[in-house]
Amino acid sequence: MIDRAVPLVHLAAAVSFILALKWLSAVSTARRGVIVGAAGMAFAVAGTLLRPEIESYRWIAAAFVAGTAIGIPMALMPMTAVPQRTALSHAFGALAAALVGTAEYSLRAPAIDRFTMGALVLEVLLGFLTFTASLMAFGKLQEILPTRPITWRHQNLWNIAILGAAASAGGYLVARPDAVFLFPVFGALALVFGVMLIIPIGGADMPTVISLLNSYAGLSAAAMGFVLDNKLLIVAGALDGSSGFILSVIMCRAMNRSFANVLFGAFGQARAGGAPGKEERPVRSATPEEAAEILRAASRVIVVPGYGMAVAQAQHKVRELYDVLAKAGVDVRFAIHPVAGRMPGHMNVLLAEADIPYDRLVEMEEVNSDFPQADVALVIGANDVTNPAARHDRNSPIYGMPILDVDKARTVMVVKRSMSPGFAGIENELYHMDRTVMVFGDAKAVVGNIVKGFAAGA
Repeated sequence: MIDRAVPLVHLAAAVSFILALKWLSAVSTARRGVIVGAAGMAFAVAGTLLRPEIESYRWIAAAFVAGTAIGIPMALMPMTAVPQRTALSHAFGALAAALVGTAEYSLRAPAIDRFTMGALVLEVLLGFLTFTASLMAFGKLQEILPTRPITWRHQNLWNIAILGAAASAGGYLVARPDAVFLFPVFGALALVFGVMLIIPIGGADMPTVISLLNSYAGLSAAAMGFVLDNKLLIVAGALDGSSGFILSVIMCRAMNRSFANVLFGAFGQARAGGAPGKEERPVRSATPEEAAEILRAASRVIVVPGYGMAVAQAQHKVRELYDVLAKAGVDVRFAIHPVAGRMPGHMNVLLAEADIPYDRLVEMEEVNSDFPQADVALVIGANDVTNPAARHDRNSPIYGMPILDVDKARTVMVVKRSMSPGFAGIENELYHMDRTVMVFGDAKAVVGNIVKGFAAGA
């Protein structure tokens, strides 16, 4: 009976994962996708626990309690910390896959066929490098580590050498599974490469890095499915790996950059000849009360959220601003750049948490043609994704990157702490345009004061 039930439960889990991915691809069905995906994981766990190979549930119960103790605090992290939480999730999942591969090798070597050994090597390599790489990404996102790229002479050559050594050790293990002494060296090289991979990558590239690490973790799980002869792991891992890779491609296209440039280009590092000695350019500034007056005269407003909004946790104040503007008859929409924030969909998550209607969130390709008709483009914490230099300055590191055309609005209002550059480390031309007004201060406090000023003058 159980032998017949397990495949059916695993089939239900696989179908749930496929449907979850389909529904998660659209904002209007994302909630349904999350619920179905969670149900699919419940099916997967239940099917695994029903397998006749399990002799005792004691250690499984202990792991369940430990995992719950870790998982609940992670689930209670604020929505602004979703990128960090995602990085930690990738780290734990990848570590689990790598440890399972290590356990399987210790149990089955040297009596292991080459195909299985090849899958095991891939599982452990991707698992360990994703584990340390995800921890490094968490450190950069949490600003425990420097968000700027850390580089040194011949760094890429060192990285390639470490990866090559790990691949060579893995290849030798496939040919000689009995070379037990080499397995710890192989694992250590994978761990070191994960660290070296992320060190030279700046905070601006974290959206792509997170989706790429998601892909690596999924592929590691798929390889584990071949090692354990578990079809559900193969399906789930392949779905995770392919979707993560596709999302990484989308992120690269959104920045007009290649994978090689993201991983090895040290984008966002400080450049010589920067601010010192550079002529100061004038800017127009305004108080929140003056900004409220400008918004009161507008009939069409496009809000451009960015990482500064996330840092200030200003999304709920932004919702209050949306409410007062909409009540006054102003057409308000939100322009979403694919790489705004620190992870794919970061702005969508934060605005959804603040209960801003889904139909008010518009992707870059759709909204760019509407900026010339907008009375005000309100930029809250976004920087590089609004820099006009991306269109015309061939010497700019962001040249060719698709941007939001906020500079084409009749008035541009920028809420920002200071004139400091974004992750690309370059000055934003938008701030010096005649039609731009800078409102300096913490985004949460500034937007709150704009709301008060708007309501006071109503």
